[in-house]
Amino acid sequence: MNEILNPVRVARMRELLETALTPSALSIIDDSHHHVGHAGAAGGAGHYTVRIVAEAFRGKRPLACHQLVYAALAELMGPEIHALSIQAKAPD
Repeated sequence: MNEILNPVRVARMRELLETALTPSALSIIDDSHHHVGHAGAAGGAGHYTVRIVAEAFRGKRPLACHQLVYAALAELMGPEIHALSIQAKAPD
């Protein structure tokens, strides 16, 4: 099941990531259905997996790549995004 529970939120995530990082590939998976009843989900914030390929990650360590993603999504962290799994890499 890969149902998007909040398509408006996913669209906003996509917009923020595309603006900040200009990815060559971007996938956002709504994992919220796996966390129904979880304390973070009770408030309406979601769980997501972001798979992103961007030149901005070239030469950076994984932590720095994750920090760029978190910075791009800063306005959504907390109220809209409870948990975020990130797979970030530079183009091959």
